[in-house]
Amino acid sequence: MTTWTDRTAFPRIPLTGASAIDREAHHRLDEAWLAAAWSHPTTRVFVVSGGQALIDDTPDGRTELVMTPAFEAPPTETHRYFLGTDEDGVRYFALQKDALPGRMDQSARQAGLREAGALLSERDAALMVHAVALENWQRLHRFCSRCGERTVVAAAGHIRRCPACGAEHYPRTDPAVIMLVTDDEDRALLGRQVHWPEGRFSTLAGFVEPGESIEQAVVREVLEEAGVTVGEVEYVASQPWPFPSSLMLGFMARATSSKIRVDGEEIHEARWFSRDDLRAAFESGEVLAPSGISIAARLIEVWYGKPLPAGSPR
Repeated sequence: MTTWTDRTAFPRIPLTGASAIDREAHHRLDEAWLAAAWSHPTTRVFVVSGGQALIDDTPDGRTELVMTPAFEAPPTETHRYFLGTDEDGVRYFALQKDALPGRMDQSARQAGLREAGALLSERDAALMVHAVALENWQRLHRFCSRCGERTVVAAAGHIRRCPACGAEHYPRTDPAVIMLVTDDEDRALLGRQVHWPEGRFSTLAGFVEPGESIEQAVVREVLEEAGVTVGEVEYVASQPWPFPSSLMLGFMARATSSKIRVDGEEIHEARWFSRDDLRAAFESGEVLAPSGISIAARLIEVWYGKPLPAGSPR
């Protein structure tokens, strides 16, 4: 029987290249340091708007975020976010704007993380994840939850302060569990959400509720969505998922029952797959793989034993 710990290394999870950037959080309240960093000639800046940024394909086949020196960046009064410094000492900022700027050469294109995350380098993907997450939070939390006053941006985009009551508000991250459930026959439980296209199957997932451990959330969500009871639960890895503000916590779980009873609200269909079943379903087109940038694909791959067919970016 195979478990993820039998593997020498867990597959690399997209959108998790944080090691490529030092966020240097201790500088966020140092306005003099931030001003000097912004004006440095090596500093690079990109614009984020509506969860998208400009990306461009290079002559050598790579895809990069479109960045400019700070002195060429579009003006903004407050929405300038310090993202960190790379190993070469280059500092990065993101600007939140109502629209992305145009390009004179027309070669760049707009892209969200679902597309760009699979194309960018670890450094660029980490920068874009950070920027998109901050932009989502900033757009949705402009007013104080205590008194209703409009808040102001502080700490290089990582705090919103209320000028009326003094409250400080921090970026929101919603923990969600995502799990590959296997049974005594080493079959994998995959489900299809109600709004997904025909044939799209993936792992089960759900949000952690107040007062609940992440392990308890795994057990509850599998029972609620598929009617299957779970015993052993083992944490594997995590992935930032700013759509708009989730942190996916990945697990392997062992089922103690096999009868499926879907809830019909979130999950339309769920099935047990052996490896041969899933391989045949992929080859026939009966089953479509999950998004290639999602941790769901990595969890399934660990059990399946090899990379999955390319999934839709959506």
